[in-house]
Amino acid sequence: MKTLNLLIALTFFGFSVFAQQEASSKKTETIEILTSAVCGMCKDKIEITLYGLKGVKSATLDVPSKVVTVKYKPADVTPEQLRTAISLSGYDANEIPADPQAYEKLHACCKKGAH
Repeated sequence: MKTLNLLIALTFFGFSVFAQQEASSKKTETIEILTSAVCGMCKDKIEITLYGLKGVKSATLDVPSKVVTVKYKPADVTPEQLRTAISLSGYDANEIPADPQAYEKLHACCKKGAH
């Protein structure tokens, strides 16, 4: 009987640990990142770049405010990786300046001061 109770307790414990791990792997966070985006082409490029990262669930850039809101899984991607990806696509991302080579490749209308 004690063995059966112990087996039941261990099984229950195992399921609860699995459930906690499953819940934490599905956990998402949201971050807002200020960019240097100026137009719809910028919006498309930044959103596509972010969707290409593992763990990004959604990315929506509001062009007038230049803020991209990203919902992501912190188990898969960090805020630093999100900002770096934006920078490598040619745009500023908070305190990280745009990568100069990527910036030079942007369409003329996507460069700072174009609008």
